[in-house]
Amino acid sequence: MAVPILKQGNYLIASIQAALTDADLFELRNALVTQVGRFRSRGVVVDVTALDVMDSFAARTLRDIAQMTRLRGAETVIVGIQPEVAFAMVQLGLTLEEVATALDLEEGLAYLRDRSKRTGPAIGSHGG
Repeated sequence: MAVPILKQGNYLIASIQAALTDADLFELRNALVTQVGRFRSRGVVVDVTALDVMDSFAARTLRDIAQMTRLRGAETVIVGIQPEVAFAMVQLGLTLEEVATALDLEEGLAYLRDRSKRTGPAIGSHGG
């Protein structure tokens, strides 16, 4: 796998270290959606700090990841979008509609913890 996925408590963290091919993005999407169910994760952080370019396919795949993981019961937050990448995305009309974003990993995890407190346990989850 091109992107390591770490499990930290109830969260998965995928840290993209270099530009990804379309096949790598598909693999990441499929792995995250599968692992959300396997680990009963409540949140996913996708760290794109290392990316200095984001094309329309990558933006669409990140949106798809967020929508698919939401359907599996987890929130997704994209962190680390570089200023020049944000500028280029806006200029090109690329958006991450309805996808949470945060400045860095620390803020992304804080966002997920806050969301988890407000929404409570997932339907069908078991305490204890």
